[in-house]
Amino acid sequence: MPNRYQADIVSHRGGTFLWPENSLEAFGNSLMLGIEQAECDVHLSADGIPVVIHDPVLQRTTEAQGSVAALSAEALGQIRLRGGRGGTIPTLAEVATLFTGKSMQLQVEVKPDITGAAYPGLLDRSLAVLDKAGIRSQCRIIAFDAEVAAAAQQAGGLAGVIWLFERRLLQAVGAEGVIAVARAYGFNMVETDVVALDAELCDRFRAAGLRLGAWGANHAETLKKAFSLRLDAVATDNPVLATELRG
Repeated sequence: MPNRYQADIVSHRGGTFLWPENSLEAFGNSLMLGIEQAECDVHLSADGIPVVIHDPVLQRTTEAQGSVAALSAEALGQIRLRGGRGGTIPTLAEVATLFTGKSMQLQVEVKPDITGAAYPGLLDRSLAVLDKAGIRSQCRIIAFDAEVAAAAQQAGGLAGVIWLFERRLLQAVGAEGVIAVARAYGFNMVETDVVALDAELCDRFRAAGLRLGAWGANHAETLKKAFSLRLDAVATDNPVLATELRG
């Protein structure tokens, strides 16, 4: 039998090594690559609009400072991204429009607010945006908050839901603890930092019926590790290199 394994490559934040992260430029360029998925992050603006940015504050990725949640979507849309050619913070609706009619899947990471708590209504508002664009079925909701991921799973109609967990959780509760959480919420796919994974751990997760993804595979060494572990999805800041190494 031929070996038909091939991990999905996920353009993490649109490919942050190549283009300004979470920008329309990044997602537009990702859509031209021969990969399967792209990933974005959403926060809630002051007027309740899902906007695409990783941090709850502006200063790392934009030319402004302060809290994302303190400004309207219109005001956020005027803020220039660092390293871009005039790009500004997009709304989820703008990103979703790029994916309408395309085969590539979009992962939407539902982020917590600046205090670490879930934004009231962010998941529902994000799903409504995806519905309006007609792309819910080609999208995956991903989240560190198990309650948020479970709510997305309950909402249904998605390509999938992925529960994300940090290395420190794995160190605190072990593989069996992570598996127990996944079973309690009915998750069938989990994802963590590629540094945390090895073949034995991957085998334990798979034996529990879990599909497995990883982020942090950004250079040749970690990308080769991710592919050798036969992960289901590999989120990378350099999707061009990942495509070359996947072959």
